[in-house]
Parts: sequence; C-alpha cells; structure tokens
Amino acid sequence: MEFDVVIVGAGPSGLSAACRLMQQAQANEQEITVCVVEKGSEVGAHILSGAVMETRALDELFPDWRERGAPLNTAVTADEVFLLRNEKSAIKLPNFVVPKTMHNDGNYIVSLGNVCRWLAEQAEQLGVEIFPGFAAAEVLFNEDGSVKGIATGDMGIGADGEKKGSYTEGMELHAKYTLFSEGCRGHLGKQLIARYKLDEGKDPQHYGIGIKELWDIEPSRHKPGLVVHGSGWPLTDGASGGFFLYHDESNQVEVGLIVDLNYSNPHLSPFDEFQRMKHHPEIAKYLEGGKRISYGARAITKGGFNTLPEMVMPGALLLGCDAGTLNFSKIKGIHTAMKSGLLAAEAIVDALANGDEGGKKLDSYTEAYKNSWLYDELYRARNFGPAMHKFGAYLGGAFNFVDQNLFGGKIPVTLHDLHKDHEQLKPASECAKISYPKPDGKLSFDKLTSVFLSNANHEEDQPTHLRLTDPSIPTGKNLSLYDEPAQRYCPAGVYEVIEEATGPRFQINSANCVHCKTCDIKDPAQNITWVVPEGGGGPNYPNM
Repeated sequence: MEFDVVIVGAGPSGLSAACRLMQQAQANEQEITVCVVEKGSEVGAHILSGAVMETRALDELFPDWRERGAPLNTAVTADEVFLLRNEKSAIKLPNFVVPKTMHNDGNYIVSLGNVCRWLAEQAEQLGVEIFPGFAAAEVLFNEDGSVKGIATGDMGIGADGEKKGSYTEGMELHAKYTLFSEGCRGHLGKQLIARYKLDEGKDPQHYGIGIKELWDIEPSRHKPGLVVHGSGWPLTDGASGGFFLYHDESNQVEVGLIVDLNYSNPHLSPFDEFQRMKHHPEIAKYLEGGKRISYGARAITKGGFNTLPEMVMPGALLLGCDAGTLNFSKIKGIHTAMKSGLLAAEAIVDALANGDEGGKKLDSYTEAYKNSWLYDELYRARNFGPAMHKFGAYLGGAFNFVDQNLFGGKIPVTLHDLHKDHEQLKPASECAKISYPKPDGKLSFDKLTSVFLSNANHEEDQPTHLRLTDPSIPTGKNLSLYDEPAQRYCPAGVYEVIEEATGPRFQINSANCVHCKTCDIKDPAQNITWVVPEGGGGPNYPNM
C-alpha cells in the first residue's frame, strides 16, 4: 500500500503529526494520504503515563480543544512536594524551594490513553487512516539506503515457526516519509539509531521504569486537582527516582513510582519498591479504604537534551519518546512529544508542496526544531538529570534550584552523565539483599495479581517476542554474577529461574509482558531484545 506519510505508533507525537499533516494539506489545498499503524488492540491500549499535561502544543494544534471535547477535565489546583525520610516520616518542601519547572499552574491531570483516543478521532475526521492491531515489525529500505516504509508482522505463526491455519501475511506500507513514534525504546527506532549512527557524539541515553496504578478512593479522601510528587524512601543506597500521586476526576487517583534504571544493587525490585512505598503515611492516607482498578508499567526515556539523537534520516524522522524529547525537569513529555510531531508534519508538508518525492533527509525539520520552544525548553533542562545522578537528591536538588529558579536553566555549565544504565549493576555478592514485606492485599499486591489488572493478553502459540542473543547467558553468567536480575527488574513476572534436577533453567513467560521494555534496557549483558509480538497483543489499558 502506498501513502505519502506512514506513522508508526498512535501516541501523542504520531497522532499530532497526523492531524497537523492533514490540517496543513487542506489549508494548502494539497492531496496528502496519511496512515497510522498501532500495535495495540485499539488506540490507547498501550498508552501509559502519569499524567499531568501542559497544553502548550495542544493549544497550537487545536486552539478550540475545549469546544471539541478534549478529555482534559481536571485542572491542577495545588502542588505538594515531599522528601520521604524513611517509612514513617516526610518533609514537605516549601513551594519557593521547588524548581519552577515542577510547578503545575495551568496544567491538567489526564488519562493520556483517553487523550490519544480523542486525538485519533480528530485525525480520522481530517481523513487519516488508522490501523490498530497492526504491529510495525520491519523497516523497509530503498536501494539508496533511504527508508521506504515499514512492513507489518505476519499473523498466525506458531511457536515452532511454522504457519498455522490462521496465517495472514503482513503488509508492506510504502511512504515518501515514515515517522517513527513508538514511544520509549522503540523496537524500530533502536535499529534506526544504530543504522544511521544518529546518536554519534551524544551522551548515552538514560531511562527509568514507571509503575502506575489507578485507584478508586473514598470521596472524603479525594482532593480533585491535587498533584503530589516526592523522592527519597524507599529508594536508597544508590537508587534514585520519585513518586507521584494525582487526584483526577470521579474520586480516582493515579499513583506511581519512577525508578531510575541506573541503580546498582541487582537485588532491587522496582515493583516491590512501589508496593511498599504505598504504605508510607503520606500516600496511604489517600489510598486506605480504596480499591485498585488498574495496573501498568512503562519505561521512560529521560536522558534529555544531551542524549537526544539526530531525529532525521533519509526518508524518515524519529519523534517523541522514540527520540527522547521528555523534559525530565518537569516530569512531562506529552507536550514535547506533540510539538515534535507538529514540527515534523510542517516540514513534510512544505517539502511535498515543493515537489519533493520523498526519501530525503529533512534538514528543514532540524532547523525548525532548533528555532522552536521545544529546543529552548529541553536545553534549559539539560542539567536536571545529570545533576541528580552526579550529586544525589540533596545536592542535585540544590543545584537544580539554582539552575532553574535563579538562572532559568541557563547556568553557564553543562553537566554530563556518561555512564550507561545497564553497566551500573554491581555483583550480587557486593550488595545487600533486600527483604521486601509480603503484600497485604489492601495497599500492596503481588505481580501476577497486578498483571491481571493490566488486561495483558497474547496469542499463546506464537514465537516469543523476547529474544535471547545467547540463551546460555541468563543461567551461565547473569545468575552467578547478578543473581539474574531479570527476575526482579521486570514488573510483570515475565522472567523466572526454575531450579530443576539438571540445574537452573531460565523461563520466559512472554504472555505476561506489558511491553514496558525494561528488559531490553537493563539486562547487564544486553542479551535480551524486545521485538513486536502479533498485533493486538499486550496490555489493554482502559484509562491509563
């Protein structure tokens, strides 16, 4: 199938690009065909974010978004930031010492999944074709090395690699320009960065794992519009990150923990850190008596400005979290992802209007990006993450206060974090084991019960989408060195070490996978590669 533009991923950057392409084309009286492929069973099924949303890019895309019924229903009414000292006590930080970037005046608490569903409706009304349930499995190239498009995955292949009776061949989608907006650690984006050396001369990318739950809470405990952030306990001994708790509409709160994936203790389990965190009085006071209704997890691209790869290549662009446009100083990436999509669309429309037949490297995008508020915002936030990694929560926080509040992000020094996340694990023998409390079934829960709430579903008889380059490494190397950390860093119970008479066996329960990509990032041997399963597989998040 031939299109002018093919977009991989129906997230905020991809859908914003799709809408802008059609808006600009219609304004110019151009004929442009645009297709979006989405691996989730529906738009929004794989979307997970906190989320507090800044409307800057949305205001540009649809100035009348309120009249159009965009699902931004809960304006932020108050900000609270805590430093958790231990499992019982906390310090509430005065507003004036909190970096200005973390103030949320004018922002909205949203379900990003529902925002994307709404964006998809706008795109379809503009004439965009959206194909959910189709996973982009392969990048196609022209003879000159430029991107030609993508191929969707075959359906109906058995675990033995043979075609089943339900076999359906994948489709080739050719385009003049292909936009990759797969989200953090995109399967195809990762390949393109390597092929075109897009990250040459850049700092290593950095990641976190975000784990989130949606709760119905007692009306007496609900404070619509309250945004709570914090750091400190339970992440200690070299581990860093922070929690969030957002009071949305309808007596619901969104609670989660982000754990930086540069932690060193292989015994650490991000999932279990999150479960015990919810017992802290500052969080439990809202959740007690409530009911958990959804669970999910997703890796976060958080390296920022210094780690951003080049986003253009012949015939294609890398957008949003596929590139890493999240502003970690704000803990926000929706508006920045959307802006990258708008800039890409405008560059493509201009090129096509001038007779471009595709396959070019759109340097006009790079120029527009460098002249945009997106570039300025990410540049001002360039030191935030490296300061926290280098100096820790206290000194790093002090540096960021000076940088953001006094210098507006333009302090005359640039910090760098050159350590790769997966190289930071220490041998298990050098680290203290962590004893996690048993879940109580009220505030804390086990992994399998949690995965059930993610509605994760995969066709059982298909090749595993979690590929081991060397199957001997998990038990032959990682187990002895790191007590095989995949058992703990995965938030969905995908990886197990089974003791058998013949020795330990590494088991992959791929049906549990919530597509968070943590294994692809944190495995110390870089031995696990996440590839797309059959389209429609994975979690089915309702309001995440």
